[in-house]
Formats: sequence, C-alpha cells, structure tokens
Amino acid sequence: MPTAFTPVSALAGGLLIGLAALLLYALLGRIAGISGILNNAIETRGDRGWRIGFLLGMVAAATAWFAFAGATPRTGFPLPWLLAAGVLVGFGTRMGGGCTSGHGVCGLARLSRRSLAATLAFMGAGIATVFVLRHVLAVLP
Repeated sequence: MPTAFTPVSALAGGLLIGLAALLLYALLGRIAGISGILNNAIETRGDRGWRIGFLLGMVAAATAWFAFAGATPRTGFPLPWLLAAGVLVGFGTRMGGGCTSGHGVCGLARLSRRSLAATLAFMGAGIATVFVLRHVLAVLP
C-alpha cells in the first residue's frame, strides 16, 4: 500500500480543486461545497443541471486519474470500518453545516470565521481518528 508523500500530485490536485471552486463561483456565483451540491442535486427540482454536471465531472476526473496516471485505489480497509466512517462523515457534515470543500476551500478563502472553526474541527477529528485507528487499535495498515 503506497504511503509515500507525493507533493507533485498533491499540489496538482489542490490547484485543480481551487480552480474548480474559483470557476464555479466566478461563472455561476455558487460555492463548491460538495455536500450541499449533492444534497441539492437530490432534493432540488429546478436547479439540478449544473449540480449533476459538477458531480459527474468529479467522478470522471477520478476515473481518468486512475486510468491514465497508473494510480491505484487504496485497499485493505475492513468494510465495517468504511461503513462506520461514511456514517460519521455524513453526520459530521450535517452537524458542521457543510463539508471540507465548502468550509476548507471556499469558506477559508472568504475569511469566514465559521469555516475556520469547522475546518479546525474537521482536521482535528481526522488526525485523532487516524492516530487511534493506527496506533491504539491497530486497525489500519
């Protein structure tokens, strides 16, 4: 399982995320908060086209990365832990009023104090979770 730090791909990914957020805001006046985009793509009737297109573009970009860059998804995670993680992320996103893309990318760029608090909470919880799972429970490789 690859765990090496890859600064070039990390930088490229960050730049692409920032560019997508900038273009969405500049062209449509919308914030690139993925949880809100997904939620409103499911619940909203009239304003769905760009949301579905944005979500499909994310899936297409990830698929292209795996197909053309020779990348492989990480494996070896027990299914119950993945399901629990998904539920907790969904709960945290609702509780925090948005996700890391909305708060961490767009909110911080707008100098939102609420987004700073949410991002610090997201990152702190993520760091604590990885520490506990890897070093205390020895669940993850």
